[in-house]
Amino acid sequence: MSGSMSRRQAIEAVTTYEVETDGFPEPLADTFGRNVFSLSVMKNRLPKHVFKAVAATIDKGAPLDPTLADYVAVAMKDWAIEKGATHYAHVFYPLTGFTAEKHDSFLEPDSSGASLAEFQGKTLLQGEPDASSFPNGGLRGTFEARGYTGWDVTSPAYILENPNGNTLCIPTIFISWTGEALDKKTPLLRSQQAMSKQAMRVLSLFGHTDIDTVVSYAGAEQEYFLIDRHFFFARPDLMTANRTLLGAKPSKGQEFDDHYFGAIPDRVLAYMIELDRELFKQGIPAKTRHNEVAPGQFELAPVFEKSNLAHDHQQLMMTTMKKVAERYGMVCLLHEKPFAGVNGSGKHVNFSLGNSNQGNLLNPGDTPHENEQFLVFCAAIIRGVHKFGGLLRASIASASNDHRLGANEAPPAIISIFLGDQLADVFDQIAKGGAKESKQTGVLELGVDTLPPLKADAGDRNRTSPFAFTGNRFEFRAPGSNQSIADPMIAINAMLAESLDYVATFLEKQLSEGIEFNSAVQKLLEDIIVEHGKVVFNGNGYSDEWQEEAASRGLLNLRTTVDAMAQLDEPEIKSVMSDYGILSNRELLARKEVVLEQYSLALLVEAKETLEIAKTMILPAANRYQGELAGTAASLKAAGIETDHPVLLALTKSTKDLYAAMLTLESAIDGFHGETVEAEAEYALTSLIPAMTDVRTVADKLETVVADDLWPLPTYHEMLTIL
Repeated sequence: MSGSMSRRQAIEAVTTYEVETDGFPEPLADTFGRNVFSLSVMKNRLPKHVFKAVAATIDKGAPLDPTLADYVAVAMKDWAIEKGATHYAHVFYPLTGFTAEKHDSFLEPDSSGASLAEFQGKTLLQGEPDASSFPNGGLRGTFEARGYTGWDVTSPAYILENPNGNTLCIPTIFISWTGEALDKKTPLLRSQQAMSKQAMRVLSLFGHTDIDTVVSYAGAEQEYFLIDRHFFFARPDLMTANRTLLGAKPSKGQEFDDHYFGAIPDRVLAYMIELDRELFKQGIPAKTRHNEVAPGQFELAPVFEKSNLAHDHQQLMMTTMKKVAERYGMVCLLHEKPFAGVNGSGKHVNFSLGNSNQGNLLNPGDTPHENEQFLVFCAAIIRGVHKFGGLLRASIASASNDHRLGANEAPPAIISIFLGDQLADVFDQIAKGGAKESKQTGVLELGVDTLPPLKADAGDRNRTSPFAFTGNRFEFRAPGSNQSIADPMIAINAMLAESLDYVATFLEKQLSEGIEFNSAVQKLLEDIIVEHGKVVFNGNGYSDEWQEEAASRGLLNLRTTVDAMAQLDEPEIKSVMSDYGILSNRELLARKEVVLEQYSLALLVEAKETLEIAKTMILPAANRYQGELAGTAASLKAAGIETDHPVLLALTKSTKDLYAAMLTLESAIDGFHGETVEAEAEYALTSLIPAMTDVRTVADKLETVVADDLWPLPTYHEMLTIL
């Protein structure tokens, strides 16, 4: 801790920070997509037959012809060098949840001692990073290091800018020498393809003949905190664990609801404006920015994109958010719960299904009860959420997200689905024999002549539901702020592949038996809502009553990562992943092991850091203040004033309690072990977390007692309000 900044130094440094500006930026219209090797760029640089083939792969999912790679590689290299690029990098997404990249120079020496800029098709198509140095759940050993990256043509290459030279970044997949997925991109692409195949079967039954590949679209709302970098460097827990392991709640937090959608501080707004500009360069369609519920908390939301591209853009967005924050003397915190007792941060994944010919398949229209196609796809989602709630919960499991779920700022760990009044009523009618009407929108009478009439939707919204219908899409509200959206989108695509397969098979069988199509659809919808309607809940997900009711309905309540990851052993989940070619049983088991290992290691690191801060910062501060108070009490006694010093008594007890809690935590750390990753995770859950909590409870009490000038850590109030 010797090199860390003191709390007082941090506060003084913040108050003197000023935002610098380079003047008025260029128009956004000239910025968007400037650093992207987009379809429009390819159209201008590739031979016509090559462009048409590549565009068909990107837009229609047609197989990629590898013989065209040389044409693309040359055009991509020339474009990148014109943009100032000196290196290229295959960018992939390992099971760390972060982005990985290895940079290689375009320049290669020739026989004359000069150099040439080279980039061939084979180099574009395939790279070879070390596979054993990334989390892999046993798929690769240290002595089995070979792994491959493979070009994902559906996600455009882009330029990563740096003052000293730019880099061409090429999104890729990452697999082992044995062909098993070591990343989050490969199963996402597999799940997308599996879902599309079944969705196209359903559309053909509705009489469509011009059916394009069906894709899932995603738009993830990104919540985050900003704090001054001086506070960050004065908090060893933030530097190590990205969350505060100790810290008392401030006297004023978010109780007044005065921060949400409030005026954005100038320094933060300057950051947001530059962030948007950097994202626009990369073709990332950032749309909405605003203050979130807690002080120091904000949100950025992009518009919808194909889920594969949305995933890549989310990863790039998180990296860019952190980089731009540094330019403004701030740190962007993406941890799900960086401040205990304060609103946590999520990444609400909005998703829909559709294609260019049939449009958005989750658009109910003005009369949903008459829109059979929409009702069938909606029913498939209801069925999927009910059958695979455990998979959805496992897809967003982490040590950090466990802090947030069910904490009254995020959905509960019970996976249910919200339909809203209009759709719930329609499906209720279906269950009783057939839907005859839909609740209609209304008009709000405001009582002010100068105000225009406002449209009232047919149903309300519900922010406590983990899986909510929001008009023409569903919103999965449970993913965490720091998480890749690949895992939840894999789970959603997988459940839809199985559910749409069931739908298509059911209808095909009914039609083969001579049953009229509308009657078959009614039978299908009725069966689904009767069997799976128990997953629909439109009420308050935060209430104790819902916990009891959910249990009576047989819905899972998986409160921890340990509970959630056990779901991956369920035969039905193994089957849906392997049967639809998304993840083999071996690949699925590897992912379970990686998540549990990262869970245990994250908690072990937190436990060690908690103990170190308590030993080297909190306990010394308490002892110093105890000495001051003892001196004061002795002086009073010498002056003939007999008094029991209540603060000294409280401090003495808390200091003693802290020491005892530290010994327990130290013993728990020393005892960390397990024969399996499951055993280690269970130990971390049942031993490390309670021991850390006990240390924190006492330390936070001491923060309210120890003299302010002696307290070593920046407080919640300071970090959340001084920007």
